[in-house]
Amino acid sequence: MNTIKIETTKNKENGWERFNFKSFQFGETPTDHFFLAEFKNGKWVNPRIEPFHSLTISPFALCFHYGQTVFEGMKAFRQDDGKVHIFRPKKHHKRFNRSLERMCMPGIEEELFLNALEKLVQLEQHWIPKEEGVSLYIRPFIIATEPRLGVKIADEYLFCITCTPMGLYYPKPVRVKVETDYVRAAEGGAGYAKCGGNYGAALFATKKANEQGFDQVIWTDAKTHEFIEESGTMNLMLFMDNKLVTPKLSSSILDGVTRSSILQIAKDLGIQVEERPVSWKELKEQLESGNRVELFGVGTAAVISPISCVQIQEVDYFPYIENDAVMYRLKKELDNIRRGRTTDKYHWNHFI
Repeated sequence: MNTIKIETTKNKENGWERFNFKSFQFGETPTDHFFLAEFKNGKWVNPRIEPFHSLTISPFALCFHYGQTVFEGMKAFRQDDGKVHIFRPKKHHKRFNRSLERMCMPGIEEELFLNALEKLVQLEQHWIPKEEGVSLYIRPFIIATEPRLGVKIADEYLFCITCTPMGLYYPKPVRVKVETDYVRAAEGGAGYAKCGGNYGAALFATKKANEQGFDQVIWTDAKTHEFIEESGTMNLMLFMDNKLVTPKLSSSILDGVTRSSILQIAKDLGIQVEERPVSWKELKEQLESGNRVELFGVGTAAVISPISCVQIQEVDYFPYIENDAVMYRLKKELDNIRRGRTTDKYHWNHFI
């Protein structure tokens, strides 16, 4: 139930009526509305929903200069019976606030966060068609807007929530390489936070990998470059020796909501789960032994993305991606919960 008053100005046009849901690029088309609120004098004020438009902001705004920018990413789905829900918004809210705390930015009260999401998604639900495979991607973000040059923690911020339709982020299995030269994040740093700097730091190595024919890199720990961490927009998982294995969370690994969901689903299916350090050397030995090894990424955008080729020390290896792979079973179970085909016993689906 919405208890916070959120003023709404409706767009006079409905972009969804002329949008081609069968052929589009993710992240190019905003929906018709977005949410805004400002942080001034120690509190969030003026929560509202407006027709989508460009922002006017001072070139002195601190977000442009010192990296105070944090975002989240989640999805809304339409179930088979037509009901619309947001997937695990409370867990996203907690992660959002952890990221904000790390970047010395003001947190968002759960009530404001959920009310804003509910009202915006309710308004934009026409952007979620009944056809399977299309969802509504939701991007909450906060930027420092105080106009001042000089390294300091800002006193003023802007909170926005935007939406865009989304299909498959990776439409086919991906090729990756294990990165042992460049560093995305180090222990003790801000690697677990969804701040802009983490993604900016990953661009150069990813660009070089793209030029070599890879879709992404697998990051290794900054200290020894021995233990795998995550891959671009995804957490990493392996299925080997009849176990689901994933790197243990640390201050340099993002606490993925899809990661958390898949681990719980695997346990419910009776699959043994291990969260522990995973060396690229161990992965290499498993692949060279001829054992069946599944390697895949998990994330809000990626969902579950099979890895068809992984390059380790300039040698290509080919994990198992056939139709009977366990990762597809895990993905199907997750999809069934989101679509209302399976009992949502953990109450992950937040209906609007």
